[in-house]
Amino acid sequence: PRLLSQFFFADERVTRVVAEINGLDAELDPQQYLVLLNQLHLSQAHLLAVLERIMEECIPMQRHSRDYLVKFPEELLVDNLGNHMLFAAECLLAGTFPEVEEADRAQLRPQARNLLCSLELVRTVLREQSLSQPNSYPEPVRAVLVQFDRLFAEFELSYVSSLVAVKSPEEIYRQQEIIVLFCETVERALHLGYLTQEMIDGYEPLLMFTIPRLAIISGLLIYPEGPLSLERSPEDMSCIFSPFYNLLKKIRELLRVLSVEELYLLERSLCTAE
Repeated sequence: PRLLSQFFFADERVTRVVAEINGLDAELDPQQYLVLLNQLHLSQAHLLAVLERIMEECIPMQRHSRDYLVKFPEELLVDNLGNHMLFAAECLLAGTFPEVEEADRAQLRPQARNLLCSLELVRTVLREQSLSQPNSYPEPVRAVLVQFDRLFAEFELSYVSSLVAVKSPEEIYRQQEIIVLFCETVERALHLGYLTQEMIDGYEPLLMFTIPRLAIISGLLIYPEGPLSLERSPEDMSCIFSPFYNLLKKIRELLRVLSVEELYLLERSLCTAE
């Protein structure tokens, strides 16, 4: 059950697979080479998972901030992102990463080298610690982990930024505005009886249509200074709503002529129509 013991055996597996790959002629046995590469991928992922748990136990208050992850596209936020980062670092050092522009590669290579060297140092230190005192993390071990955690975060941000357009602070703020609008819409709908708590707790599928519809009305009438404010230009709106700027203006004009009773009936109908 001890994490350092788990790390030792995970590290042993990675070392064993690497040795098998180095001793294999890929051209003579390409199928076995692919099998070993897959084993390496899985064993490295397991090693990183154990290492992550060790850092959470050993240096929880000294972890490098991961706030930058909110800037990443959602499709990149997968469980094995860390393993992809190590693979990218290895490819960059080997010069086999055409997806990255040359200018970015020149900037990323030193970071990749520092990261991989730091990982090797972590593996050495933790192996020694697991064989001597597997129940403790002395200060030298903590220092090595802190350094690796920082280098990993710095490389991750730099590498992803070189491949995709990360969200700007303005985009993140707009996204948070929409989250607040949806939360306030749900609270208002519960208060007016449009929705029930049971529907929300039960993940009623109809809510996928109901809440966005109600949010548009709330954003145009109830909270006109929020993310659906039409006083700002389309460029200053969230990319979710900016393409519908002119349509939203027409909807607002129609909503403004409704009485309180008519608005209530409209919102009620939006909660039931499919």
